[in-house]
Amino acid sequence: MPQKIIQTQTLQQTQTLSPQQVLQARLLEMPLAQLEQRVENEMMENGALEESCGSASTTASATAETEDNNFDSFGSSADTASDNETDENYDVDDSAERYADLESLYGTAPGEQLKQALADYSSADEVPPYLLNQSNISADSNTTLPERPAYAPTFYEALTEQLAEMDLSEKLRPAAEYIIGSLDPDGILRKPLRSLADELEVYHATPIDMSVLEQALEILQARLEPAGIGARDLQECLLIQIARRKNISPNDRALQRQTIQDLFDEFTHNRWDKISRRLHLTSEQTQHLQNQLRKLNPRPGAALGADAENDHGMNAITPDFIVTTPAGGSPEVMLCQGEIPGLSISPAFARIAENAQPGNKLSRAEKEAVIYARQKIEKAQAFIEAIRQRRQTLLSTMQAIVDLQEDFFISGDEATLHPMILKDVANRTGLDISTTSRATASKYVQTDFGTYPLKWFFSDAYITPEGEEIATRKIHAALRELIENENKETPLSDDALATGLAQKGYPIARRTVAKYREQLGIPVARLRRQ
Repeated sequence: MPQKIIQTQTLQQTQTLSPQQVLQARLLEMPLAQLEQRVENEMMENGALEESCGSASTTASATAETEDNNFDSFGSSADTASDNETDENYDVDDSAERYADLESLYGTAPGEQLKQALADYSSADEVPPYLLNQSNISADSNTTLPERPAYAPTFYEALTEQLAEMDLSEKLRPAAEYIIGSLDPDGILRKPLRSLADELEVYHATPIDMSVLEQALEILQARLEPAGIGARDLQECLLIQIARRKNISPNDRALQRQTIQDLFDEFTHNRWDKISRRLHLTSEQTQHLQNQLRKLNPRPGAALGADAENDHGMNAITPDFIVTTPAGGSPEVMLCQGEIPGLSISPAFARIAENAQPGNKLSRAEKEAVIYARQKIEKAQAFIEAIRQRRQTLLSTMQAIVDLQEDFFISGDEATLHPMILKDVANRTGLDISTTSRATASKYVQTDFGTYPLKWFFSDAYITPEGEEIATRKIHAALRELIENENKETPLSDDALATGLAQKGYPIARRTVAKYREQLGIPVARLRRQ
């Protein structure tokens, strides 16, 4: 059948996000710590964006807004300005890309230059006189400049530093470096060596013999700290740590190795009675062996700060909101600003853009400076607006959560939490569900009763046979209480837990109990036995 070329016309509607919407979405989902770094980077990259006069507040109420300087009047007036005869046919718009090096001239505002210069000194005593004159800091004053945070090496850097101290051949070193780069954050190598060899050959054009990779892995397992780095599974990780343990007797080492190597299934399922019978141990010897094996680290990478969410190991939580409840009053919401300063447009860039007024005769260099200044001002305005929009969205979202869970913020009783899903908050704020999800992701709130992630307040509802709606959070709390108060020698089974919950007014099935127990990260009864 002969093929024909047929031309058809279709009508379809597509939705795309503008660059401003993408920026707002990215800033919205950032927690406070990441936003502080993002603002700092933006101020360094864009000289038109600088800290506004006055100190920034650490918190902002629902009515606070970012100050915004509007420079829309600079529009496109530069295009209409007359020029001298030598530049009569000069195209201003086409010159912007060819003069990208203007950023070196106008990329940093004078105030930002001073701040960067002062940051190079640890105290006012070390600041040169010419900088003291500009910053009004007295050399004999008690003013202390903010300390710069100490740099913490990443997981990969910490291991490659150890590798640099090893005397390896030209073949082994790149193989060892590639293995380190393939480790999971917990320090375990879950990729087969054959896959690493294929990756090196296909993606890096570096054919490598399997024996070289195996030798490099053996060296890493034997010499990297902490012990267990480079293991290919949990069992090998524990065996490496046992082999490298110091100050233990040969008999203890042999018992530990035999337990992990031959009785690993019994060990992982906490079946110490079977381990004791197989190894012919007394109760005291079994307890001693159990205590020694509990000291092994199943995630050796955590010792180097290799956290999946924070590669620098800084695990401290910075709350994004503070909710306080005065005695007899309603909860009050504040948005934490942290170290984020007030933002404004640099006056230096504003003056450059003011040159583009009708009737002004500009040289070629002046036109290029105007174009550059306008581009940076527009980008700064967009960033300031995105910060302002983020603040409004977060405050409205947090206020909606507080309104829906007001009983908890007043009493602090987990049992007072009501069923709540993202749709409930979205309906109350008028925002899209995806926007609400971004606003609550990775955010924390500090209350009078502790600090909680925002996701903690969301809970599905369980409908009883009588039609009563109960938040699953309440059932979780009751289930946790039953397990905490059980006899650890004879822990409660899921059937017994279902009976106990029914007595508390939560008639749920055994399978539902098992699901909630798994959600809480609580093991089955035989693994809770002590």
